[in-house]
Amino acid sequence: MRQHQETNYGNNELNPAVLHVYRTYFPDPPGGLQEAIRQIALSTAMLGARNTVFTLSPQPRPAVIERPEATVVRSRSWAAPASCDLGGPDAFREFAACARRSDVVHYLFPWPFLDVLHAVSRPRAPAVLTYISDVVRQRWLNAAYGPLMWRTLKDMRFIVANAPSYAATSPVLSHPAIRDKVRVIPLGIEESSYPKQGDERILERLGIASGEPFFLFLGVLRYYKGLPFLIQAASKLKTRIVVAGSGHESGALQQQARQAGADNVVFAGQVSEAEKVSLLQSCLALVLPSHLRSEAYGMVLVEASMFSKPMISCEIGTGTSFVNAHEQTGLVVPPESPAALEQAMRTLLSEHGLAARMGVAARQRYESMFSGPALGRAYLELFREAGMV
Repeated sequence: MRQHQETNYGNNELNPAVLHVYRTYFPDPPGGLQEAIRQIALSTAMLGARNTVFTLSPQPRPAVIERPEATVVRSRSWAAPASCDLGGPDAFREFAACARRSDVVHYLFPWPFLDVLHAVSRPRAPAVLTYISDVVRQRWLNAAYGPLMWRTLKDMRFIVANAPSYAATSPVLSHPAIRDKVRVIPLGIEESSYPKQGDERILERLGIASGEPFFLFLGVLRYYKGLPFLIQAASKLKTRIVVAGSGHESGALQQQARQAGADNVVFAGQVSEAEKVSLLQSCLALVLPSHLRSEAYGMVLVEASMFSKPMISCEIGTGTSFVNAHEQTGLVVPPESPAALEQAMRTLLSEHGLAARMGVAARQRYESMFSGPALGRAYLELFREAGMV
C-alpha cells in the first residue's frame, strides 16, 4: 500500500472518459456514497475528465440525465434485498455499452451486483475500485459472496482505500493477494458545490439564540451512529445538542431522550442544504459518536473541516480518526462511552480558544487533503495511471 502522490499535469493533455458504477445515484434519494461519487466526478471534471455514472433506479425514466458532474445512465432496479439492488438484462446491455465508450471503469464497493456485471461483461477498459467498507453486518452475504468478491478484487488494476487506518485494519485490503494494489486517496468535497448562503431560519425554528454555543450531529439516524451514547452524555450537560437528520432510529432516540430527561437534545429532522450550511456555520463543534466499523469514513467530518469546525469522534479503526486528527482538529474518544463524550464536550466548552484553534487546524487539513482540487488531482492521476499500465 502506498499513499497517493499528487502530480503537476502541465497542459492537462490527457482527459480520460471514466465510467463510475454504483447501485444508486442522484436524483434518487441521496446518501453518503452517492455524494462521494458526485464529488469525485465533479472534482475530476473540473480538471478535464469526462464522467459517466452507471446506476440502477426503481423508476429509470428518463434513462439518461445530464448533470454538471456527469452523464447519468440508469437501468431498472428490479429488487433490492439487503440493500443490494439487482438489475435485469437491460442493465448488462447498458453497462457493456457504457464500458465500451470508456477509458477506465471505476467501481464503488460494496455492491455485489457490480461483481456480476464485471464478471459477465468483462469490459476491455482497465478497471479500478474504491473500497468504501468491509461487509460488516450481512455476514451471511459475505460468506456466499466471498469467492465472487475476491475474483473482482484480483481483477482490478488498483484498489482505493480512503484512509491509511482502514487499509491497515481491513482483513480484505491487508490480504497479501491484493495489498500491493491498494492506494490511499481521501474522500473530499469541492467547496463550490455547497450553497454560499445558509438559511438562518433553522436556528430560530430550533430556538437557538444568536451566539449560543451548541453541538451538532448531522447524518442519517442509523444503528451504527452511536446516538444512544450521545444522548446519555447530553443528559449530564446543559448545552444544547442538535441532531439533524432522519432515519429508522428517530422514534426510539426521541423516546430515549425523553426518558433520560435530556431536554437539551433538539431533533431537527431532515434539513435542507442551506439549513445544513447554517447549522455548520453556527455550531461550536460537530459530534460523530459512531461506534461500529460501518462508519468507514464519515463525510460529515470533512464537511465540518470545510466550515472550520472542530470535531469529536470515536476511535473505531476506520477513516474517522484520519479525518479528525486527535488533539489537532478535534478530540477522538473511546466508542460506546457516554462519559468520554461528555468530557470531550466539556473540554471544548471550557478551554478558552481551544475550539477556535482546532477549527483553524481543521480547515487547513481540509485544504491540503480533503478539498476538491486535492481529490480531483489524486483520482485523475489514478485513472490516468490505470490506463497506462
